[in-house]
Amino acid sequence: MFRDRLSLYRARVRRELTAAFEERHTPHEVAASFAIGIFVTAMPTGGLGIGLFFLLAYWWSWVSKTAMFASVVVLNPIVKPAVYVVSYQLGAALVGSEPLFLVGRPLVDSALTVVQLLLVGNLLVALALAAIGYVTVLQLTRSYRRHATRRPESSLSLTVSLLQWRRK
Repeated sequence: MFRDRLSLYRARVRRELTAAFEERHTPHEVAASFAIGIFVTAMPTGGLGIGLFFLLAYWWSWVSKTAMFASVVVLNPIVKPAVYVVSYQLGAALVGSEPLFLVGRPLVDSALTVVQLLLVGNLLVALALAAIGYVTVLQLTRSYRRHATRRPESSLSLTVSLLQWRRK
């Protein structure tokens, strides 16, 4: 059951990214759009990230909407809790257990400490994931397009042979 879900997840990620590779955007634009999407998705936006995607796509014509929304598939609700756990641990390692500022009420101070540690770590994790996402998608886009332009006749001949096979 887990393998089936993982297989479906990988197929969905592959489908979304392939659609982004085929758009009329430069490899840099596709990779930058994906990196922005990963950064926004990794941050604790409380569901406002999708709205931000629409605003960014409206303001910047170079943004690949498909690549940006593919990042949501990569950092889905199953993966995101792991991002938050790593973010909190990283924030605690960097800042320590002392909060950056206090209010003076024990319960509020405890909650504020957790939020501060999470945000500090989350910013660093989101930046790292965005950088990794940019480099990975840039290379994948270039490789995909190189392969697609190198063998257009073979994909055409494959399509023709599949159509002929279906008629039989």
